[in-house]
Amino acid sequence: MKERATIVCRQHDKILLVTRGRSRWSLPGGTIRRSESPVEAARRELIEETGLAVDGFTFLFEFGGLTKRHHVFLADLPRHLTPTASNEISRCRWIRPRQVSTVITSVPTREIVRLLIGHKNVTIAFPAVDLGTVTAAGQLPAV
Repeated sequence: MKERATIVCRQHDKILLVTRGRSRWSLPGGTIRRSESPVEAARRELIEETGLAVDGFTFLFEFGGLTKRHHVFLADLPRHLTPTASNEISRCRWIRPRQVSTVITSVPTREIVRLLIGHKNVTIAFPAVDLGTVTAAGQLPAV
């Protein structure tokens, strides 16, 4: 199973989605290289895909897809940061989490956001985030 770093970028009450050309929208992220940790991959992928250099990722959980294991991180972005599509990414879009079901997304993106919205210990919108139980457990059930 491939290992992937997936980043939920949050700015105010929206999350960031990216797309490659005419493909589905997804959360930023990509394959973890052999020489790097999941958080290092998250930092590298976010820079490569959006130009956003961010420190302070919070590990949320692992999500098991059909062929990939997603190491999911949260990054709170200040209002002044604006993503710029680069590398294989053609567009970036801010969207409210509850609206993810209204756009064509990858299955893991849809399910990861659904877990975040539905989990009582994770608040996806500002002002507060309580990740204590999720990060202590380290994992939510694979969907």
